[in-house]
Amino acid sequence: MDSLSTRKKVIEHKPMNFWERMYLPAIIGGLAITIRHFFSKKATIFYPEVQREFSENYRGLHSLKRDENGAERCTACGLCALSCPAEAITMTAAERKVGEEHLYREEKYAAVYEINMLRCIFCGFCEEACPKEAIYLDGNIGKADYSRDKFIFGKDKLVEPIVK
Repeated sequence: MDSLSTRKKVIEHKPMNFWERMYLPAIIGGLAITIRHFFSKKATIFYPEVQREFSENYRGLHSLKRDENGAERCTACGLCALSCPAEAITMTAAERKVGEEHLYREEKYAAVYEINMLRCIFCGFCEEACPKEAIYLDGNIGKADYSRDKFIFGKDKLVEPIVK
């Protein structure tokens, strides 16, 4: 059986020469990198004054679409919430009231529809899963904020306005 001392590998360091002990080459190399970055082009974009360009496959924020009559397309089937891998979508279904059936094609609607944008990974699965083509990632750009509750988008932020 080998003893512990024979199995250990010893790392030997060669002694430093005069210039290495002075650390001057390392200091000069670090200053050269700093000066080179000081005169290079800045990577900062001064948003919102300057808007950056997005790639063509950028999806953007979610929006709930309306049909040709101006009614919301969402029927609260829940397929978008089921297909979301981040579980960012929550909804509550409700039945139409008596007398409203003739105004809408569907008897159910989403009474509450919320997307937690801090949790969303913008994969587009919700858009693909929707049988009514109600939800789209349509290219709008999200805004920055300091409060987390402003990133939970309800129907007030998601439903597109009525076009007259």
